[in-house]
Amino acid sequence: MQKIIKKINDKKAVIGIIGLGYVGLPLVIRFAEEGFAVVGFDVDARKVQEIRAGKSYIKHIPGHTIEKFVEKGMVSATDDFKRLRSVDAVIICVPTPLNEMREPDLQYVENTGAIAAKYLKKGQVVSLESTTYPGTTDEVLLPLLEKKKLRVGKDFYLVYSPEREDPGNKDFSTRTIPKVVGGVTSSCRKVGEVLYGQIIDRVVSVSSTKAAELTKLLENIYRCVNIALVNEMKVLGDRMGIDIWEVIQASATKPFGFSPFYPGPGLGGHCIPIDPFYLSWKARQYDFTTKFIELAGEVNISIPYFVVSKVMEALNTKGKSLKGAKILVLGIAYKKDVDDYRESPSLKLIDILKQKGATVRYNDPYIARLQRTRKYNFNLSSVKITKTVLQATDLVLIATDHTCYDYDYIVAHAQLVVDTRNAVKKRKKYSGKLFGA
Repeated sequence: MQKIIKKINDKKAVIGIIGLGYVGLPLVIRFAEEGFAVVGFDVDARKVQEIRAGKSYIKHIPGHTIEKFVEKGMVSATDDFKRLRSVDAVIICVPTPLNEMREPDLQYVENTGAIAAKYLKKGQVVSLESTTYPGTTDEVLLPLLEKKKLRVGKDFYLVYSPEREDPGNKDFSTRTIPKVVGGVTSSCRKVGEVLYGQIIDRVVSVSSTKAAELTKLLENIYRCVNIALVNEMKVLGDRMGIDIWEVIQASATKPFGFSPFYPGPGLGGHCIPIDPFYLSWKARQYDFTTKFIELAGEVNISIPYFVVSKVMEALNTKGKSLKGAKILVLGIAYKKDVDDYRESPSLKLIDILKQKGATVRYNDPYIARLQRTRKYNFNLSSVKITKTVLQATDLVLIATDHTCYDYDYIVAHAQLVVDTRNAVKKRKKYSGKLFGA
């Protein structure tokens, strides 16, 4: 243990990061900033080629930062996992989606774990960052690594440290967001603390990997439940003729006991729409029903259908049906000013609208083309927002409130607008053509 700790403290440890997406790539840069040699691993050849060329494929990560470290020889990228033999720390940042039955799909963790086990060597530390249910590190990853006949806590060190990335948030960075770390053994935890202490201002230790795994789920389930609450209030407010945005703004003036959450067209991002189902699935193994979590999931899943019902109501004011209507969806990203559309509610909205016979196009300044996802393959490209396009569209659906949009221009030239984000502020000015959802 002291040998690997010294190597890390002396910045002589080579860091290997598997998965070069929104979690892995910031870690690559952060370790390089602190003077570590970093090898990035990914099965996506495009990402590997982009990094080798010193380019970025994520909006909020500047390419010149990657280029600088590549030129210095501090950062390299590869799809050759044999190079895991040369690293001292293996950090796993792979997806943990749900299957069609909304059950955990750990194929990426299992496959990566098997690869890491194949090249595991004495003194290595392995850290899992992928969001998952309590017990994954101990019950899934550890048995794979132990096949090498090495002893955890003595020959190698296994930790769980959940990612806490928030793309587009300018108030926090990878360095300033506290990092939770739990180890399979106390020596594992100690090595994990030292590893992440090199790049994070504050490391928060917990007693086990299960506690660390549940910490991540609690953080996102807290948000999921509160978003469900405010989404349900939005639907009620709509029936009662009350503007929920006005109510939230007024409630937020209370200096204690209230934290504002905001409604939208549904949940998005890789974590919040998925994490509650991971815990609900695991809880059933303990004969426990997570009622709040499951109810929140039901509410949030229903919201895209509510939005489509408001689209139909708006079209009805002009004597039009949804079938055959031309709909322009503004914003594909799951949150404003980012290029991340994993689990975005916009994708679900497009799917429902197309199923009901609408002709759907979209605009997103950060997403030029919709790539195939695990659920959808729309084969669509972003169209430009022009006066002609707006006037030729039956209804504009604001799904993501990017700050670069000129909402007054959009509403002025559109026939109908459904706003799911309270993006248009001059509501009274556009009465009759602007609808909230």
